[in-house]
Amino acid sequence: MLAPNDIEELKGENSRYAVVVGVAKRARQIAEEAQDDKEILVEKPVSLAIQDFRAGDCSLLMLDDED
Repeated sequence: MLAPNDIEELKGENSRYAVVVGVAKRARQIAEEAQDDKEILVEKPVSLAIQDFRAGDCSLLMLDDED
């Protein structure tokens, strides 16, 4: 589960919402890849996603609205 300390650690210049959405998207991606490869995950996808962000393997990409 994404604890408040995890959010603050990963947040940086981004909003809490952006961090939660980014971790959720990565977790879904991890779960889908495991299902496609017929792997059994020992850890939960959210925990693996948090590890990816902490390790720098994933980062948030913020798009600018030019409207």
